[in-house]
Order: sequence, then structure tokens, then C-alpha cells
Amino acid sequence: MPSYLRASYVVILKVMSSFLMLFSLILIIPLVFSLFYREPSMVPAFLMASALSLVLSLVLRTKYRSTKMDVITSKEGAVIVLFCWLVAIFLSALPYTFARILSLSRAIFEATSGWTTTGLTVIANVESMPKTILFWRSLTQFLGGAGFAIIVMGAIIGPTGLGLYQAEGRVDNIVPNIKYSARIIMFVYMGYAGVGTVALKIAGMDFFDALNHSLTALATGGFSTKNNSIGSFNSVGIEIVTMILMWLGATGFGIHYAFWQRNWQALKKNPEPKQMALFTATSVTILTAAGLGRIFPTAFEGIRRSLFQVVSAITGTGFSTSDLKTWLGFPPGILVLTILMLLGGCMDSTSGGVKQYRIAVMLKTLVLSVKRFVLPRNAVVQVEIWKGNNKRYLDDSLIREAFLVSSLYVISFIAGSVILSVYGYRVSEAIFEFASALAGVGLSVGITGYSMPNGALWTLITGMFLGRLEFLVVIYAISKILKDISSITQRQKTAM
Repeated sequence: MPSYLRASYVVILKVMSSFLMLFSLILIIPLVFSLFYREPSMVPAFLMASALSLVLSLVLRTKYRSTKMDVITSKEGAVIVLFCWLVAIFLSALPYTFARILSLSRAIFEATSGWTTTGLTVIANVESMPKTILFWRSLTQFLGGAGFAIIVMGAIIGPTGLGLYQAEGRVDNIVPNIKYSARIIMFVYMGYAGVGTVALKIAGMDFFDALNHSLTALATGGFSTKNNSIGSFNSVGIEIVTMILMWLGATGFGIHYAFWQRNWQALKKNPEPKQMALFTATSVTILTAAGLGRIFPTAFEGIRRSLFQVVSAITGTGFSTSDLKTWLGFPPGILVLTILMLLGGCMDSTSGGVKQYRIAVMLKTLVLSVKRFVLPRNAVVQVEIWKGNNKRYLDDSLIREAFLVSSLYVISFIAGSVILSVYGYRVSEAIFEFASALAGVGLSVGITGYSMPNGALWTLITGMFLGRLEFLVVIYAISKILKDISSITQRQKTAM
């Protein structure tokens, strides 16, 4: 292997070793609940998974003893993100299997849904699950919402990890020091989770439900401790607190930082929150008007149910207060929610979907094209676009990225919907379910379940994974690996 490639993969394996060491500790956290709620049968399942993570870490650490962390490039970061997400999902699935709750393939689905903050579940009766398992589901969503890069940057790596940070699709380095940025984000994120837990407790939940729903609402994940999600509580107060948490989770970290820095000028110029609010208000109006007398008995009930489902869809959370199977006979509802799920929340948030920032870029590109068409040929037109505290001007790189990712979403959405339809599901069901998986939402019209065909199961798993990593990371990682393999093969042929 060429020396430059060896050095590159040493860096990759070093980070993976550190991540696996950290992950072995994360796998022990749920044991606090197994002790508190007297669930000793859960202890071996998590200890075995933790031990495996620790062993893998030590194997890599023994092979590469150097502690010096070299600079991580974007391509190396892409490979690290891809490998560590795959490993994290596999290790996270093991407790379900070791505890004999789910088969390995179903456990991988549940773990993928957790880490990608989707919220689709193959567990038919979550209320019968051990508290340890329920907390583990919520914890994976909380950590997945923060993002692998944030976890590793905040706990392991220093300023040399910019490539890793950017590889996960993040550009909100809110202060010059990347490690400090990551720690600010985790501090704010955990602070919101704590306040959310207290607020939900005051609103009427018990502590365990409040903690889990605060974690998964803020992560825009949607895993619930109840079979009927938030609808089980039938409380306006709980719904309001949950919507606030979902909105906070779907708001970019840079915007949060601008708010706490009291940079009102930057907040006013950020297009994403305004777009989300406009889409929300428009959608609630349409659904309430179209559903009144059909699925909503009163205007108040229509606004209440529509508002919650719209916020849940556009933030990519997946909580529900209505049985969406009954909405299959309500085409406007299914169509609006599907569009909102694909649009998604803000860039650099815990939300999925195309993201409001890219939508703003495409809209501004349209305006710019019109201006250039009507103005003199030599006129210079600059269009600014804000993200958090930072102002950028519309350029070719922004436009290409926005249209490329959006195109990949559309192509994948069509392909996944067709595959699900092949398994016999109605087109409307297939479109809605795959949009939910691809955008990391978790709303379901009934396709997802333990008995679903393996092909449909892995189609949804693939959609969740690609949607969370926004395609480009996977493409960059695979292209680097294939290029490196080709380089080694070519070198070997030349040597012969």
C-alpha cells in the first residue's frame, strides 16, 4: 500500500477506535434504568454489546498505537462517517437481539430508525417493552439527532477534524474552533432536553415519559413510549410543549446561537424559520378547511389536529395525535403531509428532508435568473443568503449542491416508492411511507411492522440511511474507497 494511503487509513482507524471506545460507554448508560426499574434480564444484552465495542476498539488501538491525530480531510471524514454510522447501527441493534426482542434484521431496522431519527418502528406494542429498551431507543435518537460528527468532535477530536465535521453535511461551525463549536451545540442541545423534560412533566407526563419524549421530540425522532404516540395523552398542554420542542429541534444550530447571542439582525435575515412558518400556516389552513366535517368534527379540533401533524411532518419528527390510516381516504391530508416531509426543517438541525436552506437557495436562484434576464448583460447582481450568523452570496457551488441533493432525493423517492408498490402496497401508501423513511420522519400509514416483507424492510432501511447522510457522504466515501483499491491494484500490476 502506498505510504500516503496507509497514512490516510491510519487516521480513519484511529478515529474509529476512539469512537468504539466511547460507544462501549454509551451502551452502558441504559443499565441505570435496568437497575432502577428492576429489569436484570436487560443487563447481559447491553454488557455483551458494550464488550464487543470495547474489544473492537482495543484491536484497532493495538495495531495503531500512535496518539497523534493528523488532519482529517473531507474524503477521510466521509469514510469515517460512513463506517462509524454502519458500526454504530449494528452495535445498537445487538441489545434488541441479545434480549430476544427482535430478530437481527428487525433490530437493525429499529437501530437505523433510531440513529437516523426517523421513528418508524417494527415493535407492535411498545408499552409492553422493558423501560431499558424504551430508553435505549430514545437515546439513539437523541445522539443521532446531535450527529456523529458532533459527538466525536466534542468528545474525541480537536480542531484537526474539520473534514469530519463537514463530511456529515454540517457547515455551522458557529465559532472558529470546531471542537468548541461542537461542545456549544451539545450544551445547548442538552439544555433544551432538560427544560423539555421538566415542561412535559409539568404538562402531565410522568418523569420517564417526559424524559423520553423530550429526547425524541428535540431529536425530531418520534419514538414514543406509547402505542398511540402523543395522542395517548390527549392533552393540549403536552401537545404545545411537544410542538415547541419539535420546532427547536428542526431549527438550525447556527440560528439558535444567533438567538442566544441576541443577534436580531441575523435572525431577521435567516430565510429558513420564515419559510417553515409560512409552510406551516398554509398547510394548517388547507387541512382544516378540507377536513372540516370529514375527519374533523369541529374547527377547533381541525386546527388542533392539523397543526400538530403539520409541525410533526415538516420538522421530521413523526409524533402523531391522529391515526393516519384513517387519512388514506383524505387525499389532501396525505398529499400535504408527504410534501412537508420531503421539504424538511432547517439545515444543520436534527431534521431531515431536502431542508429549507436548499429550498431558499433554489428560490433565490429563480429570482436571480429572472433578474439577469431583464437587466443589461454586463450588470452585476449579488444575492445574499443568511445562515445563522453568517452571510453568503449565492454562487455556483451553493446552487449545484442544492439542486444535486434535491435531485437525488427525488430520484430515490421515486425508486423507493416503486419498490414498495411492487410488494403489493397501494401507491398512496408506498409514496407516503417511503417519503417518511427518506426524510427521517416516522409517520406511518401501516406498512411498517414486524411482519413486513424483508425486501420492503431493507428498502426502508436504505431510505432512512441515505436520507440521513444526504447521499453525498456515502458517494464520497464509496468513491474514495474504490479509487484507493484501484490505485493499490494498479500499483501491484506495475510492480509485477
